[in-house]
Amino acid sequence: MVTSAVTLSNAELYAAEIDKGNYWLRNRRWDLFFITLSVVVVPLPYLLYLFGIEAGLEDDISRNLVNTFVAVAIGGPHMMSTFLRTGLDERFKERYPTLVRSSIIIPILVISLAFLNMSLMLTFFFFWASLHVLHQVTYIVELYNHKEAKFVRRSALSPLSRLIDYAIVLTSLFPVAMWKISQGVFEIGQNDLGEAIPDLFQQPDNPWFFVLVTLVFGAALASYLVKSIYEYYHGILNIPKFAFISLTVLVAFCTPLLPNLDTAFQGLNTWHSFQYLAITFYIIKIRQLAGELEENAPLVARFSRRTKDARALYGFSAALLVGSAVIFALVYVLAGIVRPGIDGNSHFDIAYYTAILSFLWIHYYHDHFLFTDFEALDGAYAS
Repeated sequence: MVTSAVTLSNAELYAAEIDKGNYWLRNRRWDLFFITLSVVVVPLPYLLYLFGIEAGLEDDISRNLVNTFVAVAIGGPHMMSTFLRTGLDERFKERYPTLVRSSIIIPILVISLAFLNMSLMLTFFFFWASLHVLHQVTYIVELYNHKEAKFVRRSALSPLSRLIDYAIVLTSLFPVAMWKISQGVFEIGQNDLGEAIPDLFQQPDNPWFFVLVTLVFGAALASYLVKSIYEYYHGILNIPKFAFISLTVLVAFCTPLLPNLDTAFQGLNTWHSFQYLAITFYIIKIRQLAGELEENAPLVARFSRRTKDARALYGFSAALLVGSAVIFALVYVLAGIVRPGIDGNSHFDIAYYTAILSFLWIHYYHDHFLFTDFEALDGAYAS
């Protein structure tokens, strides 16, 4: 009886915090802290990297320390938290059985590429990671659109408005990146990704693809500004969505300007992971309060109901990183056997990227399906 009373009390407190009649996904404080103003975490990895250099560490050592810290502190838990909604949820496995079974192919592919062609693996990783980050942004944008249309203004947003939002988000990351590719200076750590990019896109004297991408981005930016001004003067501007998109575009455009792209993108990854954990735990908590987890994901439900906040879910996600640690150790030993005399940086990179990407790419794979569920938060507004 005591447990039931506490659970009911937590449910009532949690529900009371949700702003059902405004544009915010949960409430103003939560949205600003976890979704929008959490942008302040973006420069932190790069500042830590520079601090390491100033402290006398070698460039690669400082870079790898930052990579490891981000992976353990937030990148890894965000990656593993996906499985709280997929691999540990019977409803998801029944809905997408082929997706779950086919996921085993990904670690095999990662290990093969790590030993055979690291540059190709990292090139593919960069572009899939970029698409994944931008897909998450459009997903959050669509969550704002869905709440506005169904629960706030009760009106459908125009297809043109959606198209402009998507266009500015999906093009913002690439102008500067395409410039570096065209000049043949696109490197991640010790790996030159230009080796895996066709020469057609690497023409310093004729950066045609950079010009094309920049023109598309410029058209999207102009359209976005005109649309936002129009919506503001007609009193229909979705302020939370506008703030989120605007900051995202600014950060995505500027991030590739930094010389150390490996650490620069860790900043974007940190912000992305912070948002992902918040959204994921919010969705899980809503399902737990609605009683959906007890039957479909009892282990996840056990951690979700422990506290009103998400500390237990974060701890559970972080604990799942033991799988990555085991793969890192095995591949590190294997790399020394398969490639005797390998240099220290390459040795670490093979083990690190294999341990991370084996799970990270499954996380991308599953999220392409999770990011189509725009009704995931409806239970919070209808209750």
